[in-house]
Amino acid sequence: MPTWKRNLWILWIGVFFTAASFSMVIPFLPIFLLQIGVHENTEMWSGLIFSAAFFAGAVATPFWGGMADKYGRKPMIIRAGFALFVIYVLMAFVTNPYQILGLRILQGLLSGFIPGAIALIGTNTPNDKVGYALSLISSASASGMIIGPLLGGGMAELVGNRWAFATAGIIVGLATFLIIFWVKEENFKPAKEKSNIKNDFKVALGNKPFMLVLILTLIISCSIMIIDPLLPLYITKLGGSSAYASLLTGFVISLPGVASALFAPYWGKWADKVGFQRVLFIGLMGGGLGTLAQLVFTHIWGFSIIRFIYGIFFCAVYPSLNGLVVKSTPEEFRGRAFSLNQTANQVGGMIGPIFGGYLAGVFPIHSIFVVTGILLLIAMGTAYMNSGELNRTLKREVMVGK
Repeated sequence: MPTWKRNLWILWIGVFFTAASFSMVIPFLPIFLLQIGVHENTEMWSGLIFSAAFFAGAVATPFWGGMADKYGRKPMIIRAGFALFVIYVLMAFVTNPYQILGLRILQGLLSGFIPGAIALIGTNTPNDKVGYALSLISSASASGMIIGPLLGGGMAELVGNRWAFATAGIIVGLATFLIIFWVKEENFKPAKEKSNIKNDFKVALGNKPFMLVLILTLIISCSIMIIDPLLPLYITKLGGSSAYASLLTGFVISLPGVASALFAPYWGKWADKVGFQRVLFIGLMGGGLGTLAQLVFTHIWGFSIIRFIYGIFFCAVYPSLNGLVVKSTPEEFRGRAFSLNQTANQVGGMIGPIFGGYLAGVFPIHSIFVVTGILLLIAMGTAYMNSGELNRTLKREVMVGK
């Protein structure tokens, strides 16, 4: 088996289990807070603990991107994997919310497993297979996020939330050992210049296509996080007083992830043939129109079908953005490029819930679908208007490759 294929499948396993461990832990944090005696300001603590890792990650990821360009992406993946292992295991022993908050901040500061895996795949895969590989990694993340809550809920029922946290850590630890022994980073050129966050931003500002990707990532991440935290409330309202309300809500929320696991590889193969910018345009158009279409259906099953169709199109977006990061940046800057892209993603992830909460407090909850759909269509229009610049950059990249 070629090295790039072995890397892809081992990293697929690693990303799957890392995403699963994340979604095993996060949905149960509010319940865990109650179990350790936090009965006052529980919502405040839950929101603070949830957002702390995003904030810390947005600050730290450019630094780790510089380290990846200097020492390699594989060492940074291993570092992040062992950090997650220790943090999740320690989470099993916390006794107050301050300890959880501290561990979540550490998680953000030391994170970088999935961005590192994407960067390694992007730089160690043949050019004509990059789209397929990045889409497959995206399907690993989506599949892990779907399976994680089931694993976490099952473990919590069997042995309690503390052991569920510890199990998440052990899973990531085992995935990290697979990467140590089986992943080989062949295509790595250490960056000659010393990593400097200020200079990295300066380089990014001078690269118009890459800056476009960062802006699109921020807009898209913000738009998705406007709707995601409020979606369970909306689904529960549509489902009425069903005896299986929680199960039904989990099922509907997981549908775009199921669509991503099924269809992302096909989008990736098509992107390798027609270009990432075209697939990104179609994905954003389908995602925007699919979000607006969800307003039409007031019955849970019609809404579920539209959520699945939305997922079929939207799963093309993030792999296309990652592909454009690969195509628009030089190899020696790629670790920092993916880290800056992750920072844009995390900043959007922080802004979105705040904006969504404000909208839902002032306007009917339906407004979040309107705003999210419009933002995705704005992102589509931005990508279309700058498609000429992207095409020129990708043609230059092809000529350099030849």
